[in-house]
Amino acid sequence: MFDSIRNNSKILMGLLFLLVIPSFVLFGIEGYSQFEDKGAVVARVDGQKITQSEWDAVHQQEVDRIRASVPNLDPKLLDSAEARYATLEKMVNDRLIARASEKQLLVTSDQRLARYLQQDPSIAGLRGADGKLDMERYRQLAASQGITPEMLEARVRRDLSNQQVLAGLQASVFATQRQTDAALDAYLQRREIQVKRWSPADFAAKVEVSDADLERYYKDNPERFRSVENVDLEYLVLDVAALQSRIELPEQDLKTYYEQNLQRLAGQEQRRASHILINAAKDLPAADKQKARAKAENLLATVRQSPKTFAEVARKNSDDTGSAARGGDLDFFARGAMVKPFEDAAFALQKGDISDIVESDFGYHIILLTDVKLPQAPSFESMRPQLEADLRKQQAQRQFAELAETFSNSVYEQSDSLTPVAERLKLSVQKAQALTRTPPPGAQGVLSHPKLLQAIFSEDAIVKRRNTAAVEVAPNTLVSARVVNHRPAAVRPFAEVKADARQLLIQAQSAELAKAEGQARLAAWKTDAAQANLGEAVTVSRDQAPAWPQAVIDAALRADPSKMPALLGVDLGLQGFAVVRVNKIVPRPESSAQQSEQSRQQFARLWGQAESQAYLASLKSQFKVEMLAQKPKKLEGSEAEKP
Repeated sequence: MFDSIRNNSKILMGLLFLLVIPSFVLFGIEGYSQFEDKGAVVARVDGQKITQSEWDAVHQQEVDRIRASVPNLDPKLLDSAEARYATLEKMVNDRLIARASEKQLLVTSDQRLARYLQQDPSIAGLRGADGKLDMERYRQLAASQGITPEMLEARVRRDLSNQQVLAGLQASVFATQRQTDAALDAYLQRREIQVKRWSPADFAAKVEVSDADLERYYKDNPERFRSVENVDLEYLVLDVAALQSRIELPEQDLKTYYEQNLQRLAGQEQRRASHILINAAKDLPAADKQKARAKAENLLATVRQSPKTFAEVARKNSDDTGSAARGGDLDFFARGAMVKPFEDAAFALQKGDISDIVESDFGYHIILLTDVKLPQAPSFESMRPQLEADLRKQQAQRQFAELAETFSNSVYEQSDSLTPVAERLKLSVQKAQALTRTPPPGAQGVLSHPKLLQAIFSEDAIVKRRNTAAVEVAPNTLVSARVVNHRPAAVRPFAEVKADARQLLIQAQSAELAKAEGQARLAAWKTDAAQANLGEAVTVSRDQAPAWPQAVIDAALRADPSKMPALLGVDLGLQGFAVVRVNKIVPRPESSAQQSEQSRQQFARLWGQAESQAYLASLKSQFKVEMLAQKPKKLEGSEAEKP
């Protein structure tokens, strides 16, 4: 295919010329660029466009992020119109904050950026034992996000600047204890209730259904009997583990690797020391530092005169409370574990020696070297298993780097089969059956990866039966799959689901009988409250709900306080029916000082979030936000319901 393109490149260039030039003539340069951006502008913020393609890309990033955190979430929820519109609103808010940051001249200094990067856990893990940043791994971290280290730092700097827009607003919110109590008293109000519940299970024996009833129920509720879309597939995995298993190691390579790494395998020299510390901070006045040094010199004279008393002198005089109780013992340590002046002195001593006064940022030390543990080189035979594992892993990682591009290109160029790639790279074609878009709870392995599942259930894979692109499902792990059989979601035949239909219909009719009985009792008890036979009184609130359905709690908390005691009916659907009597409001228990402070802080945070939303609303007016994409009807309805 590619040879054909190369051989006929002049013809293709001519065709492209004929196709592209008229598009410029008809639509103009601007029209052509809009066509390239998928044409549609979905929102504008202060004149800046958000295009359909940008919206799609950001939403896909959000979907990938959420599915990585919650693998078992139904993908249809994430791809709903409401979810997509939420992404667009977030994009608009981000643009607003960025615009406000620019207008307020909010910048992030190099020092603040460096401090943030030093504290970031994902970057802190890239530091070696010496505290230095592994630049190669840092570049790999940036590359995994499709950017360079410079772009990563620019993005972090921009994010930090944007955070300042809302941070000041949220930090300025102050809630008094009186305001907090008023809000929480309303939200966490406690009420005493009694409940009588009718369960469908108690009425199931009274339900009789015929085959005609079952067929009618089946026809009226087809979605209840719809099978889940699934596929059978073949797939290939290229990973380090597979490559390791087929690597053969010559004996000489192992011995060479052993000799090259002998020092590392032997480990570092370790020393054990005890010390006496007299505190003297760097900013201590000169006179006080002189007193501290004089005390240290007196103690040095004492222990040199009688070395056996070192532990006792340390217990009584050392300001290092952690080691003083152990007679100053610091146990074994290697180079790099102690501050530099202390380390240099300790590694210059002979066993049993006592140092001169050693000054560090902590003060003045007297060091006694109590033991030396020299590195011991392990024998070649004792290290053989580890040497083989290390060398195999290194060679497998090199092979993976060499083969990854071949794997990715081959599954794309020979998209009608995985067999040629498997034979070329000596991989095994694996098979899986009845794979669904959403993996079952707890599912693990390469076939539960969100990006791979998205590729498998794409039009290219299902309709055109092409290999998926190579997907990186883990570090050094690439997977490509091919659908061999696709079973779309479909209503299952009646004969296959007759038993399920019977169970569902009996459940539905039992719930109706329970509801009818409950409503009859409710009407009778409203006429004559003395007949009401309710359960034991319990106290409920939004943060304290016994084992009652949420609908019961919601109904009890919505009851008009001026009409208590009040009798309410609660339809629980397939769970039956309940009658609730709301007796009275129960005062909240007194909170401790610590609980009150925590509540006040939490309320202040919520208030800060509300202030932030109000500020964003004002920014939308200031910078003229235009939402050109149609809002989903469900969201329009929810907006209409707001007061």
